[in-house]
Amino acid sequence: MLRLAPALLITLLALPVGAGLLMVLLPAFGYLPALGGDAVSLAPWRMLLDHPGLGRSVAVSYASGLVSTVLALAIVVLFLAASRGTWLDRGIRRLVSPLLAIPHAAVAFGLAFLMAPSGLLARWVSPGLTGWERPPDWLIVNDPLGLALMAGLVLKEAPFLLLMCLAALPQLRPEQRVTLARSLGYSPSIAWLKGVFPALYPLIRLPIYAVIAYATSVVDMAMILGPTLPPTLSVSILTWFNDPDLERRFMASAGSVLQLGVTLAALLTWWLGEQCIKRLGYRWLVNGARRQGSFAIALGGRGLLGMTTLLALSAIGGLAVFSVAGFWRFPDALPGTFTLDHWQRVLPSVATPLLNTLSVGLAATLIAAVLVVATLENAARHRLPPQAGQWLLYLPLIIPQVAFLFGLVVAAESLSLRPQWALVMAAHLLFVVPYLYLSLSEAYRRLDPRWLQVAHSLGSSPRRAFWQIRLPLLLAPLLTACAVSLAVSIGQYLPTLLLGGGRVPTITTEAVAMASGGSRRLIAVLALLQALLPFIGFSLALLIPRLIWARRRNMRGVA
Repeated sequence: MLRLAPALLITLLALPVGAGLLMVLLPAFGYLPALGGDAVSLAPWRMLLDHPGLGRSVAVSYASGLVSTVLALAIVVLFLAASRGTWLDRGIRRLVSPLLAIPHAAVAFGLAFLMAPSGLLARWVSPGLTGWERPPDWLIVNDPLGLALMAGLVLKEAPFLLLMCLAALPQLRPEQRVTLARSLGYSPSIAWLKGVFPALYPLIRLPIYAVIAYATSVVDMAMILGPTLPPTLSVSILTWFNDPDLERRFMASAGSVLQLGVTLAALLTWWLGEQCIKRLGYRWLVNGARRQGSFAIALGGRGLLGMTTLLALSAIGGLAVFSVAGFWRFPDALPGTFTLDHWQRVLPSVATPLLNTLSVGLAATLIAAVLVVATLENAARHRLPPQAGQWLLYLPLIIPQVAFLFGLVVAAESLSLRPQWALVMAAHLLFVVPYLYLSLSEAYRRLDPRWLQVAHSLGSSPRRAFWQIRLPLLLAPLLTACAVSLAVSIGQYLPTLLLGGGRVPTITTEAVAMASGGSRRLIAVLALLQALLPFIGFSLALLIPRLIWARRRNMRGVA
């Protein structure tokens, strides 16, 4: 049965994505018999190209994907080069998984509450430093250039890229590379950049492409932080898809294909940038400069990621303050009164969304864990290369969600499948599986094989060795990977909205639905609930190994 696991895993990811792309491509060219489209035509594209503000929507989507990825990667690389072995390095490594687990919408709401003209940052510096007695008339959140959206994306992309770098670094033996370079007179930061990063980048290329694809097509963060007149392309597509005029479905499909083109253009631009840097960077690698710029690298590396982490934590802290704020006039730094009225108003109405969020997330995580562990165990037993077919795991992450989820909705409608819990869970599974695999695979491969060899030498079968040796040793990383996957499921907005048809509400869909006009206090309660669920998951992932291995300390965090 283990031999079937890899094929089943790849089929689970590739088949829905392929079917979704096909079913969105046909309506994009006018063919959808269910809506009267019996012939191929270019009418959907004419409607799309005539839509006002389309060029600006495309430009913001394209720019936000590239700019946020460049900034996030630069922050992570400078941090790794400058902070190796410091207390900041140890602290950030402990925080990276919890920061990654905070849902995108929760970070976006928190950042909006921080940066808004009447937000926390303005209150903390007013009126002493600014002289403001009332909020300035500045368009910071939802600005037309998408700068607030880019800032929110950086806060979420940096922890993900850092986690991918930390997972890939053990394959390179970075300490030996840095030691060798330092023996030749290079400063520690320059030694890391010249000796480690060129070998590290090929290992994190696919995660970077996944970040670009997500950033160019994000929906929930764009609805909260992005421009509104016009919105980003992905938000426009969602609006057209939900329009009561079913003719708009054809334009939405054409827009989905255009979104795929925008993402591919961003990926191509990044690839061309790689080639240019590869040619130009070679001279810098061999020019013999050993200390030039090391101070700036150290300063930027230790300050930028620390500031990004502090900003993310402040955003969540701001949600907590707003959720219990009573009367709060500007420019007071803190509310005049605190109250639990907002929680009392929200909690009775979120029982169903909360139940849906947990049931969908737990079911998707459990199924993904079984498939991923079976696939990794098959690879371990048959000594398959680590990178065999791994690029297929990134398929749902590299292809924009709007480019195939709309097609999946059309396919489900063609099969007479109504929006339901099972469809939502299956859609979440597409995104939970890659993250669980990426979180667990390195720990699985790094487990000392001598433990299994000893078990086999004592007569244990491979199955018994798996249950009694490998699985107990990997309990901590497995639970952490499941916590990451649960957080990914909790944060899914577009799959829940489309495949659930509004009939499977979750905490995320409820929070984003209030973004356009709801009370700031009620939004803070929902966003905080959304962030609290992954925190509980990570707490359990840390607590359970400590309880099970209470008398075996070294078993608590085997990776």
